[in-house]
Amino acid sequence: MQSGYYSSAAGMVTQFNRLDTIANNLANVNTVGFKEDNLVVGDFMRLYKEARDELPNANQTKEAAQFLNRAMNKAPQVVDSYTDHSLGNMQKSNNPLDMALSKEGLFFLVKTPEGIRFTRDGTFMRDDQGRVITKSGYEVLPSDYFQTKQPITLNQEDSVVEIDKNGQIYTNIPNSANFTLNSKIFIAQPENIAFLKKEGNNLYRYDKEQEFVSIQESGAVMQGFVEKSNVNAVKMMTQMIETNRLVGMYQKAMDTQMNDMNRDAIEKIAKKS
Repeated sequence: MQSGYYSSAAGMVTQFNRLDTIANNLANVNTVGFKEDNLVVGDFMRLYKEARDELPNANQTKEAAQFLNRAMNKAPQVVDSYTDHSLGNMQKSNNPLDMALSKEGLFFLVKTPEGIRFTRDGTFMRDDQGRVITKSGYEVLPSDYFQTKQPITLNQEDSVVEIDKNGQIYTNIPNSANFTLNSKIFIAQPENIAFLKKEGNNLYRYDKEQEFVSIQESGAVMQGFVEKSNVNAVKMMTQMIETNRLVGMYQKAMDTQMNDMNRDAIEKIAKKS
C-alpha cells in the first residue's frame, strides 16, 4: 500500500474545501453585514481520539484496526469550521432606514417563511403597506412582536424617521416639527453565537431553543449607516495563492507516488527476474 499517495490525496481534498471557503468569502467582500468563514484543519488521529468512545470496538484490537489506518494518522482533514463575527467597517448611506449595529454579537430579528432568523444586514426599506422589510422582503420585527404579532409600520405621512441608538423609532407629526413614538426595533443577542448557522441571504438560524428577548438598551444602532463585510480581500487573495500552490504540491507528490515510484519498482523487479 502506498500510504503517501493516500495522504497526499487527503491533503488535496482539504485544500479544495479551503478554496471553496476562500472563494465564497471573496464573492461576498462587498456584501453588507457578511461575516468571514474559516476552516480548521486537523488530522485523522485527532478525529479518532474524539470519536473512539463511540466506536463499536476497543482500541488496540484486531477489530479496531478496521477503523484506524495508522498510515493516515497525519493526513490533513477539515475538522471544524467557524465564522469570524468581528465588526466590519461602517459606511454612511443616504437612506434613513439603513441601520448598522456597532457592537459584536448583536443581530436584527426578521420573519421569514422558514421562521424567525437573525441578520446583521440593516439595509431596510418600506413596502407598499408601510411595513419595514429587508431587501429580500422579510419583515423586520419590533421589540414587542411576540406579544402583539404586529410588524413595524410607517404611515405615508411619516416623511421624517429618526432612530436612536437603542432602536427606538420616532416619526414626525404631520404639519409639525414634533415627533411621536413609533415601534422599537428588536435587537437580539444569542446566548452562544457559535450555534448560529448561515442560511444564505445574510440570514442565520439559531439551533438552540431560547426565548427571544429584545435588548432594550443596546446603544449599538447607527441610523444611516451600513456595516460592510469583514472580509479582508488582500488576505483572502494571499490565502488563495497559498492554497493553489499547496494543491500543486500535493498533485506532484501523488504523481511521484503513483508513477515514478511504481515505474522504478517495476524496472528493479524486472532486472532481478
